[in-house]
Amino acid sequence: MMIYMKKMNELGVPVPNHKAYVIRNYKDVRKDQRERALIETEYNMFSFPADLLTLDFLSDSGSTSMTDLQWSALIHGDESYGRNKGYYVLLDAFRDVFERGDKPEKLVDLILTGEDDVDKLMNKIYLTSFEGGFVNGGVHQLTRPNTFIVPQGRVSEYLLFSTLAEVLSEINPNRKYFILNNGHFDTTGANIRAVHIEPINVFNKTVVLEPFPYKDMDLRNPFKGNMDIKQLEEIIIQKGPESIPLIYTTITNNSVAGQPVSMANIRVVKEISDKYGIPFFFDACRFAENAYFIKTYEEGFNNISIREIVKEMFSYVDGFTISLKKDGLGNMGGALFLRDKGKFVQKYSINGKNIGIRLKEKQIVTIGNDSYGGLSGRDIMALAVGLQEVVKLPYLKSRIGLTQYFSKKLAENNIPVILPAAGHAVYIDMDKFFMETDMKIEDFGGVGFSIELLKHYGIRACELGPFAFEWDQRTEEQRKGILNLVRFAIPRNAYSRSDIDYTVAAVSELFKNKEHIPKVRIARGAELSLRHFQTGLKPIYK
Repeated sequence: MMIYMKKMNELGVPVPNHKAYVIRNYKDVRKDQRERALIETEYNMFSFPADLLTLDFLSDSGSTSMTDLQWSALIHGDESYGRNKGYYVLLDAFRDVFERGDKPEKLVDLILTGEDDVDKLMNKIYLTSFEGGFVNGGVHQLTRPNTFIVPQGRVSEYLLFSTLAEVLSEINPNRKYFILNNGHFDTTGANIRAVHIEPINVFNKTVVLEPFPYKDMDLRNPFKGNMDIKQLEEIIIQKGPESIPLIYTTITNNSVAGQPVSMANIRVVKEISDKYGIPFFFDACRFAENAYFIKTYEEGFNNISIREIVKEMFSYVDGFTISLKKDGLGNMGGALFLRDKGKFVQKYSINGKNIGIRLKEKQIVTIGNDSYGGLSGRDIMALAVGLQEVVKLPYLKSRIGLTQYFSKKLAENNIPVILPAAGHAVYIDMDKFFMETDMKIEDFGGVGFSIELLKHYGIRACELGPFAFEWDQRTEEQRKGILNLVRFAIPRNAYSRSDIDYTVAAVSELFKNKEHIPKVRIARGAELSLRHFQTGLKPIYK
């Protein structure tokens, strides 16, 4: 009798997509040793020695495991100061991912395979000329620079906003300026405030915190990371379009529980930006994960490739900043892009000086020559390969599948996790976590939770709420844009389901004993910008 077996994708469990060849063993650290380290580092999560941890969910920024192809690409790193060979293939990898869709050229393969036909290398890589997109080539990258390589995302933010502020002061030094975002992340907001521009978060808090049945995660997604369109237009009218130099959409929306942004929302924001003549930018740190959510859950995209979805997403913007340490691209790197002759370039190239030239001057003075931007040639080659790998569907499915598994397990244990799951991280709602206790928002319960999780179980997480976003330093209006969350960011390819199970068990135990979690006071540095990186804290135990 013939027996019909189920197919791989019908087994009810995910299909494995990689194997581990290198194992890093953890040290056997006792609770009293971790407690001593916490005391001596002032209970600051960012200051705690990583070597004493069991699991580290502080950030997925640069902490991901690279693939074997990326490691092999490191050997091809060219450390030449001017125009290293990796510079050319990295620029072309940017064109592949952000502009070419399903027609990538993958010129990095010529370097990796040792191509020695000099004419071919000159014609395809070293002496090519491009213009009209985000990555000019040849003489156009000299006369109209629009691609700026930097060490990490916050450097691209610094480069953009500090230069923009200089131009705005020439246009009108007396005007108050605002930048609108569906959710400024911590460094983004800090870089904007540093140049005396006010960042405003424009999302629907009620929608983000709405309950969502975890059993529906495979079926639908409400795209809670969307820009609130009604609020966006109201603020533009209230402040005046001339006071808003940029509209900025973060994909996925990291400070708003990592939730994705729909293509429909991107299109409408583009229409509004055109209507009021305001340049439209992405904070594009997790663009590939956002594209996966669009493909999987947004009507009309199921049969469209990730590459084509990315191409459409970026067709709507005038520029973008990106941390290349996110989305599994690499361990180091960032970039700023401007659309050649686009709205931003036209609007802010004033007094006879192209805005790209201004940016390049500052890049060279503060960061490094444009062809390495503060990165080693090895980093650059790893990024050129990582860009090609991050848009592969099996990787994205596995990556987001682990986050969904984590969220589901927390929900099954009645932990108030924000649902549906994000792409790179899991977020716990601390307001709901501490219900029926006397924990107030100014008690920084999320920090107390993080301290106890690390002390008892060796797990590091990150509070992204009233402490990190400086709730006590903000106005009542600004406080509306702050959620009370703790984030568990999952490094790519680093952790397995057993790591997640251990974490869920630890969080569940803390939830049962939440009345013993301490309130926290800031002992030093409450007024510091990005204070969660550097302040001293004091837990108050009952």
